[in-house]
Amino acid sequence: MASWTSEKPAQSPPGFNVHAVVLLQTEGRQVNKQQLQAAKERFLAFLSGETQIVADEAFCNAVRSYYEGFLKSERVSRMVHSGGCSAGDFREVFKKNIERRVRSLPEIDGLSKETVLSSWIAKYDAIYRGEEDARRLTPRAQLSAASELILSKEQLYEMFQQILGIRKFEHQLLYNGCQLDNVDEQAAQIRRELDGRLQLAEKISRDGRHTRFVSADMEPLYVEELRSAVNLLMANLESLPVSKGGPDFKQKLKRSTMNNSFLDMGDEGDVLSKSDVVLSFTLEIVIVEVQGLKSVAPNRVVYCTMEVEGGEKLQTDQAEASRPQWGTQGDFTTTHPLPSVKVKLFTESTGVLALEDKELGRVVLNPTTNGPKQADFHRMVVPKSSQDAELKIKLAVRMDKPPNMKHSGYLYASGQRVWKRWKKRYFVLVQVSQYTFAMCSFREKKAEPQELMQLEGYTVDYSDPQPGLQGGRVFFNAVKEGDLVMLACDDEQDRMLWVQAMYRATGQSYKPVPPPQNKTTNCRRGLHKPSVPISLDPSQRQGVEGLISADPCRFDHAALFSVLQKRTLQHRMNDSFSCLGWFSPGQVFVLDEYCARYGVRGCHRHLSYLRDLMEYSESSALVDPTLLHYSYAFCASHVHGNRPDGMGTVTAQEKQDFEAIRRRIVSLLENQITHFRYCFPFGRPDGALKATLSLQERVLMKDITTPVPPEEIKNLVRRCLQSAAQINYSQLMEYAQVKADPRASPGKRLEDAMRLGELCMEVLQQNDEHHSEAFSWWPELMAEHAEAFLSVYAADMDAALQAQPVDSWDSFPLFQLLNNFLRADPHLCDGSFHKHLQALFVPLVVRYIDLMESSIAQSIHRGFEQETWHSVKSLTHNLASLPLALPQMPSFTAPAWMGPPCESTNGSATSEDLFWKLDALQMFVLDLHWPEAEFAKHLEQRLKLMASDMMEACIKRTKWAFDCKMQKAGRSTEFRVAPPLCTMFNVLMDAKKQCSKLCVLDAGQEIDRQWQQYHSKIDVLIDEAFKDMISSLVAKLTAVLDGVLSKLSRYDEGTFFSSILSFTNPGMDLADTYITFIRQNQDALRDGVADELHVDEVFEQWYSGAMKAACVWLADRLDLQLHTYQLKTLIKIVKKTYRDFRLQGVLDATLNNKSYETVYARLAGEEATAAVKSGDGLQGISMRDSDEEDD
Repeated sequence: MASWTSEKPAQSPPGFNVHAVVLLQTEGRQVNKQQLQAAKERFLAFLSGETQIVADEAFCNAVRSYYEGFLKSERVSRMVHSGGCSAGDFREVFKKNIERRVRSLPEIDGLSKETVLSSWIAKYDAIYRGEEDARRLTPRAQLSAASELILSKEQLYEMFQQILGIRKFEHQLLYNGCQLDNVDEQAAQIRRELDGRLQLAEKISRDGRHTRFVSADMEPLYVEELRSAVNLLMANLESLPVSKGGPDFKQKLKRSTMNNSFLDMGDEGDVLSKSDVVLSFTLEIVIVEVQGLKSVAPNRVVYCTMEVEGGEKLQTDQAEASRPQWGTQGDFTTTHPLPSVKVKLFTESTGVLALEDKELGRVVLNPTTNGPKQADFHRMVVPKSSQDAELKIKLAVRMDKPPNMKHSGYLYASGQRVWKRWKKRYFVLVQVSQYTFAMCSFREKKAEPQELMQLEGYTVDYSDPQPGLQGGRVFFNAVKEGDLVMLACDDEQDRMLWVQAMYRATGQSYKPVPPPQNKTTNCRRGLHKPSVPISLDPSQRQGVEGLISADPCRFDHAALFSVLQKRTLQHRMNDSFSCLGWFSPGQVFVLDEYCARYGVRGCHRHLSYLRDLMEYSESSALVDPTLLHYSYAFCASHVHGNRPDGMGTVTAQEKQDFEAIRRRIVSLLENQITHFRYCFPFGRPDGALKATLSLQERVLMKDITTPVPPEEIKNLVRRCLQSAAQINYSQLMEYAQVKADPRASPGKRLEDAMRLGELCMEVLQQNDEHHSEAFSWWPELMAEHAEAFLSVYAADMDAALQAQPVDSWDSFPLFQLLNNFLRADPHLCDGSFHKHLQALFVPLVVRYIDLMESSIAQSIHRGFEQETWHSVKSLTHNLASLPLALPQMPSFTAPAWMGPPCESTNGSATSEDLFWKLDALQMFVLDLHWPEAEFAKHLEQRLKLMASDMMEACIKRTKWAFDCKMQKAGRSTEFRVAPPLCTMFNVLMDAKKQCSKLCVLDAGQEIDRQWQQYHSKIDVLIDEAFKDMISSLVAKLTAVLDGVLSKLSRYDEGTFFSSILSFTNPGMDLADTYITFIRQNQDALRDGVADELHVDEVFEQWYSGAMKAACVWLADRLDLQLHTYQLKTLIKIVKKTYRDFRLQGVLDATLNNKSYETVYARLAGEEATAAVKSGDGLQGISMRDSDEEDD
């Protein structure tokens, strides 16, 4: 009968029950300490490579971050200890972490980021489950969740036995004593309770004993509220249809006339008619067998028919007379409470003219709903001439009782209005509607009652024996103003059942008490069994029987409900689900029914609920703020007159309790906002912090219509966040186990400052990720909180930096760590802490650059003085030998810019050291990412100017060293281009390459004309140095050819030495020596100089200079004929020079220049003349075959 209150709209705030169901579907089972430890071990095993789960590096990094930042967090341990953490919370935190990571990954063709997310979540689930089989666990979890949503009556009994601490036998006593399994008794009990509540309302109205209200005008309204609440429940109860058992029955309701003043349910003249009472019965007739059949031959066929008066006739199967057994069932429907059932036995007629089968016997029965249900033998009536005098049939007739038939049986009765003669009749107690019952007497084979009496207004009770009445052994009566109906039956148990049924039907407040046994008539069967059989001994029943017979209207149900709700919440918070304070649907159902049935005011219910929830919140248990918001809004609306539950009265006690709870909840919410990182760790429960802020604003409202000024709530949140900054940092210090020890070494203090800085950034990142959405109304407050949090850290950071020795650069990693975080945050960039950080490190950066500039300048000066100009193969080995005390470079950016010291190792030790230091210094400043634009521009310009000056000094020193080398070099064919000369070329080439990187400002900066001219000066200086060095080298190489030609000049025609030397045979040593000189220097330049373009330029100028020198030398001897030795030597030199330079890549245009063509023509002519004169005097040397001649 619980569902009769389901239509009440005012017992709970809108959506209360629905939200509870939805929450249970989203929350999972609690994670306990053992499960948390198991999860840690599983994730650690994955990170250690002990699982079979295949994953890439990105996923491993995500899991490592989740393990270090979440699973090992102390806040998670607290959350698990409070019982408000579920496996779903763990999964959601991981999902948020990987969503941020996956968004930062580059796009991959054919692989969407959603696919990556799904894959990572699947792997997470596999890690979290470990070796458990998901297919085995899932049905169990689903079944558990279903049991939370759908509870049977027995499950609710068992749950509240645990909640209230009731033992099983006590529940059995109460169950049997209150007849909880009897629907009619429960409906009657509800009617009695509602009648008692109406009488209480009348008594309050009559005596004027009201509860103290906030206004005296509410006293009469309070009585109307009590009446309206009962009126609503009566209407709900009356609206429940009573099943008649017939499909076509249309009921006509006759409502109670005792409550007409409240309910307006109809006129007194409406009475029941006989046609209003319709009953529908189902009969089952089972024919088993026939015994005593002798008049029929054994092989004859027999069968039975069965019929109910006014219904159809059914027939069994045929059977042989020797074995007349059937077991056939026939189903019938009738409206007669006393139907007539006829069963006949037939045999087939053998006569040719027989029209009907022969009837062997019949039996007529008048079953009732109280009759026996088992099969029994009945003697059949046989024809007079039949031999079957002992013919019996075994059959069973079962007649089901329809739901609206509450009791039936034979009674003796007489009354003043009906049943005026004392006689035995068949009575049926019929329920027409929830409030309408009728006592009806029926005759056999009649559907309508012969007479009926509507029980409204009657009082039933036991009666003493009536000596003057014949018939009946035990008596009871029904009394009403103007009428007395005396009834009697033959059995004490039957009388008790009739009295109980009529007691439920009348709705009377008086409960009949059976008289002692000695006052009743003698009973043949002795003592009767009690109506409520209880088999426990009296000591166990002590105290329970008083509860069974107690009047519910005399209890303080408000106080009892507070206890019930408190214990239910305690049970709920300790179960296996992460409920966050929400009741299960079954618990909400029971609490709703209690409030509706016993008139517990909604405001009292929610005030008690708020009080209980705040006790859990204050003890660090996780409670959903939405619950607090719902209950508070309900109470506030009630106290301020908005009447959400339909009540317009407000008691003084309710207002007093509301104000006390309001002050308490304000303090609680301020504490939760201040400790938001620990009350709502990692943003769990989802949306709880935002709901808390919303509730805080609601609590600060003076009434339900006037909103809180925005500045007021903003200032409150600001104060809470300012306090939160101090609390969060102190908790951080405790977690990091860092203590401010002035005696600690500078390195240890700096290390602690670095670790605290990393943790501070992690805290702020978590705040932004998990809590910023809740504070989205005031983003500037979160920025102020972050600044306040960092300002507390600044004190420890400043102390650690002050403890560092002078000219120590170990603190730069701290700046880079903090600056990279701050400049990426739009709210913290250029904030107070950021500016403070810059102010601390500006002198340090300037000092560092000054020292590096001085060091580099010294290294240039001393390095070039000691320079050997050998090519560097490994810079680190050479730097170790430099006697320079350089400032230590910052080590934290080593992976970015301190890998290989230089791109090539062809330069000198000093130049490579210079270029590396300049590049490292600029990269160091660049990696600082200085946030202030002006100072960053100043630093860059200063470093570029310094690089230009250092580069200029390097170029000049290299050019000077090259000139010195060339001046010392000889002009003979023994001259070789030494490796130091090649190194000098390489130094200039490296300078040209480095110049574009080290001496040019970024494209985003404005470049003034002065800077552009300064940079152009460096380029011009390098180009001119290159030009001068190439010219000097070519001149030196060409001068060697001049020396060779001067030796050939001694063989000129007409000179003194020519006549002497003509008698000698010098051979080709001079030509071979020069050719060797060319080839070895070509190889030296090609191997030693790194730039091919400059080598080609040297070769072109060298070849051109050599051809020009030969051309000039021949031009001077235009009128002379060359000596055979001169001709042979020149042909070989020119031929080999041409060939070697062509092999080195000199272009044909350069090779076949005018000088070469002139030389070729002259030598060809001289060769022809010599051939005419001396025949084979040239010994096969010819200009024609120079291209095919091998070495």
